[in-house]
Amino acid sequence: MGTHDHGCGGTVGDRTGPGVPPAAGPRPTMDRDTLVELHRLHASALFRALLRLTSGDRGRAEDMLQETFLRAWQNPQALTRGPEHGRPWLFTVARRIAIDHFRAQSARPKELGDETPEDRAAPNDPYEEVVIAHAVDDALAELPRHHREVLVELHLNDRSTVDAAGVLGIPPGTVKSRNFYAVRALRPVLERHGLAPE
Repeated sequence: MGTHDHGCGGTVGDRTGPGVPPAAGPRPTMDRDTLVELHRLHASALFRALLRLTSGDRGRAEDMLQETFLRAWQNPQALTRGPEHGRPWLFTVARRIAIDHFRAQSARPKELGDETPEDRAAPNDPYEEVVIAHAVDDALAELPRHHREVLVELHLNDRSTVDAAGVLGIPPGTVKSRNFYAVRALRPVLERHGLAPE
């Protein structure tokens, strides 16, 4: 009976024998119900983020989304806390996939050229910076306007408390207070986007 049909995740034949080390076997994969629930909870948010990163290219965004969930299926150990806690990991994976896509697209025209060391990617990867900037922008958009405005003026526009107060038309004490609560509110949002500080 020549060939054996290996079912999904199954193995056929002796796993070990005299003097033969145990075979590694197939890597465990995520069960279907967990994957379906993970997709239900997080796919739409991931797709919106990827759509922004690809400047509205639905085909590329869908490819990246599919690759993200393929990685989840292949790495069930990364999501042992359950599907409801999977968003930070998924966003981190999606961001890396997007960066890899951008790098590959950028490298393609130069493959046949005379590339010098200066032409290669800098230590500060511009693609990673762009992707993270988009993700931070998405995270800020989830905050109330008065929190978002203070964070933008103080941390993105690098203004002093007094200067931010002048721009926003509020007292410096209010700027400090709003900044304190805005930073606290931003942390869980960043975690959901896979951007929480170490």
